[in-house]
Amino acid sequence: MENYRLMDIDLNLFLQMLGIDSTSSRERGFAGFLAETLPTDRCSVSEYEVGDGTVNLLLGWGRPDIVFCSHLDTVPPYIGPSVCREDGTAVSPDEASGYKGDLIIKGRGSCDAKGQIFAMYCACRELEKRGYDGFGLLLLAGEETGSFGARSFRTAHPGGRTVIVGEPTDNRMVSASKGTKSFGITIRGKSFHSGYPQYGESAVEKFVDFMNRLRTTEFPEDPILGKTTWNVGKLTSDNPQNILSPSLSFRLYFRTTFESDGAVCRTLDSWKTDDVQIESFGGDTPMRYLTLDGFETATVSFGSDAPQLSNFQEKILCGPGSILVAHTSREFIRLSDIRTAAENYVRMFEELGRRK
Repeated sequence: MENYRLMDIDLNLFLQMLGIDSTSSRERGFAGFLAETLPTDRCSVSEYEVGDGTVNLLLGWGRPDIVFCSHLDTVPPYIGPSVCREDGTAVSPDEASGYKGDLIIKGRGSCDAKGQIFAMYCACRELEKRGYDGFGLLLLAGEETGSFGARSFRTAHPGGRTVIVGEPTDNRMVSASKGTKSFGITIRGKSFHSGYPQYGESAVEKFVDFMNRLRTTEFPEDPILGKTTWNVGKLTSDNPQNILSPSLSFRLYFRTTFESDGAVCRTLDSWKTDDVQIESFGGDTPMRYLTLDGFETATVSFGSDAPQLSNFQEKILCGPGSILVAHTSREFIRLSDIRTAAENYVRMFEELGRRK
């Protein structure tokens, strides 16, 4: 992009952001810091209560028609920030500010999603310098726990034309993403002394049968999004070791495709019996996103706030960092990727303006 190198990145601000614990349900303090720190003379800031003790923020330059958006919360546990060079040598914040090479910034939220917030804010400051208005920066609570901030915002605000959602996509524009479907499952057995299992029914054995049935079920493969995947969580059977399990419960979480989204719901509904209770908690449907010429594209298997932001006409999903290190103890982002992301966001805004 011509005459734009974004050399005035305030790394200390990013480290301050990473230094605040905003793990899910604790993001209000982070929102307060941003509301005090980020606004400029040309920027307004509005707060929207979510209703669960958290808050959404919208920074607006004029009436925002194109909105950059990411989320305030991070997954636990909190991991403080650190900076190092490519060779792993630790760098202090003072040394980092004058270092000419690339840097790696570690810590919880560095790539999911404080790196996105920081890159988007840098882009907003550059757009402000160029005299633009009609854009905003939307920061949402509760993405990691069910997109509660996004669900609240879509009813509290009319939205706009385009929302650009920041998630770790390796700075590629996402063309499509998988959907999600969540189920709560309880399997009933009959408690009895484990020395005489013929007189009882083990819920654990029934669970094994259920999982074997699931593993041999073939959902249709999608030409765009590939295979359907699933994961088991919150598995509980609190029986003593010498008593057959009378009850076992777990959550079953699917990543669905355009081909399988409906089939997953129909299949699980057909597996209900007196001993197998299945409750559907819904989820998001697979989505297609707007992509622009000149950007690398990809499909992704993770969810985001984007499906819940129905108050915007079109959606873009793109951001720095890798999903392969998000949610891990080694989460990191490269400073060069933040620079690239900020440049990309400015370029997207200008391209969307020409399309309008």
